[in-house]
Amino acid sequence: MIGSVEYRVNASSSQAEDETTRESELDNMRPLPRISVHVFCESDGLHRVMERLATDRRMAKVNLRITSGSVDAAAQMFGSTPTPNLIVLETQAEPRNLLQELAPLAQVCDPSTRVILIGRYNDIGLYRDLIRNGISEYMVAPVSMSDLLAAISAIFVDPDAEPLGRSIAFIGAKGGSGSSTIAHNCAFGISSLFSTETILADLDLAYGTANIDFDQDPAQGIAEAVFAPERLDEVFLDRLLTKCSQHLSLLSAPSLLDRAYDFDGGAFRPVMEVLQRSAPVAVLDVPHAWSEWTRSVLAEADEVVITAVPDLANLRNTKNLLDALKKLRPNDRPPHLVLNQVGMLKRPEIAPADFVEPLEMQPIAIIPFDTQLFGNAANSGRMIAEVDPKSAAAETFSQISHIVTGRAAVKRAKKGGLGKVLGRLRRG
Repeated sequence: MIGSVEYRVNASSSQAEDETTRESELDNMRPLPRISVHVFCESDGLHRVMERLATDRRMAKVNLRITSGSVDAAAQMFGSTPTPNLIVLETQAEPRNLLQELAPLAQVCDPSTRVILIGRYNDIGLYRDLIRNGISEYMVAPVSMSDLLAAISAIFVDPDAEPLGRSIAFIGAKGGSGSSTIAHNCAFGISSLFSTETILADLDLAYGTANIDFDQDPAQGIAEAVFAPERLDEVFLDRLLTKCSQHLSLLSAPSLLDRAYDFDGGAFRPVMEVLQRSAPVAVLDVPHAWSEWTRSVLAEADEVVITAVPDLANLRNTKNLLDALKKLRPNDRPPHLVLNQVGMLKRPEIAPADFVEPLEMQPIAIIPFDTQLFGNAANSGRMIAEVDPKSAAAETFSQISHIVTGRAAVKRAKKGGLGKVLGRLRRG
């Protein structure tokens, strides 16, 4: 017997599936645990699908190996090496020969190893025979990346486990773009508008401003979590959090220069994992930097928001960020764009319509420059919705909060206040 679990037959699906449906399916899938997967491909098509799957952020913890070979090649290989947690096999064998072809592999396969078989025949009798003989899943070629990810998730992700929270990463295209201000106001908006437990994590350990913006002076924060990953769990995290409002907690940065904050690529991964288990929404205030750890955070977040000011350097940096994130997140929707500080008096700037044209995307928000409103909020340690809840900026932050949490489509967000502002700016 090769493993022992019962799953449904997967009908043939087209690799050219509808883009919107595919994104929706992927959005609802959770990251896979630390497992080892070995794939044996007989076709170039499956090899390409597996290479694409290998780049998906939900596979970050998976040790994936892809080999061109048959079921027989797998049997020969595992005759002398331990089998992984999952073997994915592609075969063109006819139904009457399939079980015989699998027999040599069954003799060398560990009892705990699961097997997904990809064949050419949509035969319910064959499916029942395979399940009865321990195959975890039988799929009919051609299969898509989302089909495979769903099949693996069905085997290794506990459907009864607590749902993971979503992480939303904010980063500025250039220093001074106001990304932190937008992240903090959106975190406050998500927590208050939807009565959703939200954690704001300030990842700029040297210069973070979240503690100032919320008028807090916590003794502990994210530094203790990053520098002691072996202690990090939900209980330890709870001791590090500072309550900012009824539903918003802050994981603050020390904002001190008493040490260098050099991290490897996976330094913040334990923090992100615990945040996902601790609250429905985690807002990540990512500093304007490009390093292994910021790349890792942006690659693994559920949503990314880029804040840019309408000038040439911001345009160049936004384009570079979009191109880099497309490679890091090939199976996710593009990042959201927020244009900030638009219409600053006497400052030459690129018109919003001209700014977004080479980017081939529309901003989810355009925030006019308002030094008095934002200055008063910053100096008083309060959010825009607290200082002036009826302001256009407060409405904008509300709409951004709806969009990044999936509660409103981008098209809806452009209506009303945002649409009017955009129209005025274009006419100007």
